[in-house]
Amino acid sequence: MTRETRTDRAPELGLVCITSSDAVRYKTITRTRLLRLDREEQEATLEALYRANLTRLERAVAFCRERGIGLYRLTSDFMPFSDVAAGEAALERVAAEARRVGGLVTESGIRMVLHPDQFVVLNSDEPRVISNSVSILEAHARIFDLLGQPRSAWAAFNIHGGKGGRADRLVEQIGRLPDAVRSRVTFENDERAYGSADMLDVCRRAGVPMVFDAHHHVVKEGLDSYDHPSVGEALAAARETWEPRPDWQLVHISNGREAFGDRRHSDLITAMPESFRHAPWIEVEAKSKELAIERLREFWPGRRPKSAA
Repeated sequence: MTRETRTDRAPELGLVCITSSDAVRYKTITRTRLLRLDREEQEATLEALYRANLTRLERAVAFCRERGIGLYRLTSDFMPFSDVAAGEAALERVAAEARRVGGLVTESGIRMVLHPDQFVVLNSDEPRVISNSVSILEAHARIFDLLGQPRSAWAAFNIHGGKGGRADRLVEQIGRLPDAVRSRVTFENDERAYGSADMLDVCRRAGVPMVFDAHHHVVKEGLDSYDHPSVGEALAAARETWEPRPDWQLVHISNGREAFGDRRHSDLITAMPESFRHAPWIEVEAKSKELAIERLREFWPGRRPKSAA
């Protein structure tokens, strides 16, 4: 049985992008440096970078398998500038290698998701920003298609709500997304513009899953415990948006760096919501990455490393 079809309820803990060690790292390039090159040089440079990062993704898969980590968030800079002409050409050149590495992800049973960068704002007042956001999401979708990842929330593209007070516009724009994107998008509550109730309403109206972030929730609501009744209630309400696959529900956990309500992420996870024992998939958003997962398994009873898939 793969993790995609698992029926047990023990949460899978997820690694976010890179490791605190040098084991999983990716290469990138700045726009300034890229634009200094002519078109042919741009394509060659991006092709080399994409091949290097595919090798690094292969290492990430091996790293997760060795440690029984069932969820991996791919960096949004995995194939930078793949939304421009030179990047599109380079992407075509690495298509065969991408399919091979994507096959390893699938065979491993690891669930791979993505968190697009902060420039993706679907409900901006500026049409150009919305257009650019859609282009970025379409580029991510092309990459996930090449990697053989399903067009479903299993391979989630998790996004924040963006501009506050623009819920209707957000719902409208979600409905306009191309299928390769819309079939994968999920939306996350935040501590400023879209609290849990706000984002739940958007997700219900748009027909997309909600990723519940417990720390954003307690900060937004000014709570002093992850075990406040509203945390479990929000978790349960968000799970309904994952129908017909509530076993795919994805949540986030982080702790405040200097104090419980600090927005900044701590190095480790030292407090967990009791209700998260019923969350199938948990992304661990802590600065110390794999060490945070290891320490969490130590103090959170019954959540020990699983053998490799």
